[in-house]
Amino acid sequence: MESAIYSGSLRHRRFFPARHEFSYSLFMVYLDINRLPELMRVSPLAGYNRGNVVSYQEKDHFGDPSRAMRQRLEADAERAGVVLPEGQIFLLTHLRYLGYNFNPVSFFYCHDRQGKLQMIMAEVNNTFGETANYWLTERLQRPAGDSLRYVFPKSFHVSPFLKPGHLYDWTFSCPGEHLVTQCRSEEEGRPIFDSTLKLERQPWSARALHHQMLRFPWVTAKVITAIHWQALRLLLKKVPVVHHPGSGRFSKRNVQNVGGSWPAD
Repeated sequence: MESAIYSGSLRHRRFFPARHEFSYSLFMVYLDINRLPELMRVSPLAGYNRGNVVSYQEKDHFGDPSRAMRQRLEADAERAGVVLPEGQIFLLTHLRYLGYNFNPVSFFYCHDRQGKLQMIMAEVNNTFGETANYWLTERLQRPAGDSLRYVFPKSFHVSPFLKPGHLYDWTFSCPGEHLVTQCRSEEEGRPIFDSTLKLERQPWSARALHHQMLRFPWVTAKVITAIHWQALRLLLKKVPVVHHPGSGRFSKRNVQNVGGSWPAD
């Protein structure tokens, strides 16, 4: 397994109380967390823990940025009562572009020593500057294929247009030439929202990275702009606003683990 760049599209659909749908193109990186400093030397335009046109900075993710990412994952898994597999771990995320970073969600793909995908950790961020980690360990079996499916209660406030008490249904393909992630949200058995991320693999190289940077020179700014633009459209459609349930429960430096059996927020 090798690090890579994945490019493709993200689609969001809302079914209730108003129909709303949009999609946009983007790219993400898929990096071996044990090789981050080395991987960010792929180009003179890239940097690790320092400013550049594109950079990976430890402070953009949960935990103590002075510690290696695997150490932070091990500590966080222990707090969540999870045994971290001993194989490679890859991070699917946005880097920092032109000094700006925002990741609605980053995924850590955790493999065993034989290279089999065992679990996924989703690091979710909202626009209030808060973060929460979902350790996805209790998978459901699918009729066919090697996809991983997890169903669990939502326990972190993300969208101001989704009520608390939802049930998440997430499906992940095993990353290969293609990568697909789908998130469905249900309320009292009724589908409310879904998102589908469909990406295609390219090798991790300076050429591939430069190509994507030319296509999306400020992809993280595009993400946050799209979030606020779509929020405005929902307001115009008179979708009710759900107020934040309270401050102080989640923060960048006080990560709430929400793996296992969780109460709905």
